[in-house]
Amino acid sequence: MFCKYCGNEITQDDNFCSSCGNKLKDDLISQYDNTDSMSIGWGILGFFIPVAGLVLFLVWQNSKPNSAKAAGIGALIGLIVSVICYIALLFLFFIFFIYNLSYYSVLI
Repeated sequence: MFCKYCGNEITQDDNFCSSCGNKLKDDLISQYDNTDSMSIGWGILGFFIPVAGLVLFLVWQNSKPNSAKAAGIGALIGLIVSVICYIALLFLFFIFFIYNLSYYSVLI
């Protein structure tokens, strides 16, 4: 646990913070390690690097569920967009190839 005023590590039995001297009550003690806000930054990272988003999703699934969800959704969307772009490029390549093949067959 950590002191809400200075962030120094404390135990549950402490009545006062040894660093800043403030009185500690149950409602004044916060645990900085348990904060989990769904950050869009993890979603953006997962979008551009889907493997990193998947790894973060699997690692944080139990400890930070909101951040894991953001990274997982970003990874899923990034993967879907990548597959769609890959299929579109293949389609355009084959259209270009067929067009060129028919163009050269007319010349021969």
